[in-house]
Amino acid sequence: MTEQLVSTNPANDEVVATFPIHTAEQVQAIVARAREASKWWRDQGYAGRKDALLAWKRHMAEHSADLVDLMHRENGKPLTDARLELMLALEHITWNAKHAGKYLRPEKRKPGFLLSNFSARLEHVPFGVVGVIGPWNYPVFTPMGSIATALAAGNTVVFKPSEYTPAIAEWYVDAFAAANPDAPEGVLSLVTGFGETGAALCRAGVDKLAFTGSGPTGRKVMAACAESLIPVVMELGGKDAAIVAHDADLAKAAEAIAFGALGNSGQTCVGIERVYVERVVRDEFLAELTKRVKEIRPGSDDKSSYGPMTMPSQIAIVRRHVEDALAGGGTAVVGGIESVGDRYISPVVILDPPHSSSAIQEETFGPTLTVTTVESLDEAVKLANDTPFGLAGAVFSKKHAEEISEGLDTSQVSVNSVLGFAGMATLPLGGKGESGFGRIHGPEGLREFTRPRAIATQRYAPPMNLLTFARKPWVVRLLPRMIKWLHAR
Repeated sequence: MTEQLVSTNPANDEVVATFPIHTAEQVQAIVARAREASKWWRDQGYAGRKDALLAWKRHMAEHSADLVDLMHRENGKPLTDARLELMLALEHITWNAKHAGKYLRPEKRKPGFLLSNFSARLEHVPFGVVGVIGPWNYPVFTPMGSIATALAAGNTVVFKPSEYTPAIAEWYVDAFAAANPDAPEGVLSLVTGFGETGAALCRAGVDKLAFTGSGPTGRKVMAACAESLIPVVMELGGKDAAIVAHDADLAKAAEAIAFGALGNSGQTCVGIERVYVERVVRDEFLAELTKRVKEIRPGSDDKSSYGPMTMPSQIAIVRRHVEDALAGGGTAVVGGIESVGDRYISPVVILDPPHSSSAIQEETFGPTLTVTTVESLDEAVKLANDTPFGLAGAVFSKKHAEEISEGLDTSQVSVNSVLGFAGMATLPLGGKGESGFGRIHGPEGLREFTRPRAIATQRYAPPMNLLTFARKPWVVRLLPRMIKWLHAR
């Protein structure tokens, strides 16, 4: 019997669906089919691809109840969170469909004095076939940042979802085909399996690969792609900090941070895992935060704030981080080690753990939060930057937000809110350091999935032709003078 991938409900282990574990040969065949479809997809032009992507978006919206229910069953998140995730994904599909032509149209460039008889332009050319390896925490929204962008830019896509959420991926891949019955097979394809299948995708002849996941897995993906010099986009983990200044609206800051830290069970790469608050307002902020966090509870019913941990192995990491923070002298303000169950983790807030603890330095990816007291905003910024990550952050202040934001060594910042940048299709998303490199979303994301091609066209024969071995003697004599005339003044 062929080995299968079994997808289960993280709340109760009920089987959601079964899938094949694609072999390297099967993955290669699927990529080859995508290669065959790539010319057709590219030839549709921006207008044709716009129509196809918007048809896909409408189909998903019309059948959203089915997808939302599936997201609840396979990923575990509450129905409301699933609807919000889907809404954000549809917004990004729409933006890419409508704006790819604007941001990827050819650009005129100046040829310069020496080659003024030329015209120059830059074209943005699709790579061809893009491989996407997606995560399980936001199984629709996050991979769509690569999938919809790559499709809009003119590439075909082969998608390998997490082994924890293959049914969700299959649903919207099938939705694309249903919405575009005239499209050939291979415009958007699915491969399923575990790490070996992802490695096979890296080696199957894709022209670029986008990965979202952990740093250790990202390194393995990069190594596999490096064998064939396949360029990659790495959207990796975060350890995002929120800074609460003395002039912040503390009630609103507490409300936002509670959501940023605990939403989706804390399983958010751009979620808040650390808070730095000035001492003069620490107690008042902590009271506001505690009040809100104590109202939040996990579960799988309609009244739950968030669901079970999707990946069981993450629970051990959360437990280790909580133990480490408490053993080092941190104080559990809400919850504690007893909050870490076998499926669900209740909120945990720890005050002033050692800054060297794993709860501060490593990505926890669970519903926990550390709060560190600081004496100044300079100290807050210094500590916020004192991790190997560089994904995002949040700043809460009425008068000092700009200066704090400028000091943060991150790629995204939300001011007086959390996660705002992620919902805006116009803004790029990406990281630095352990948080990866490359960009998805926005114009920068569209250009990430194209390669620049420079076109230089000679419009007329020049009186002084430099691009020949048959240069006239007077041209040779003139060159030293031109160097001084053009560049020595």
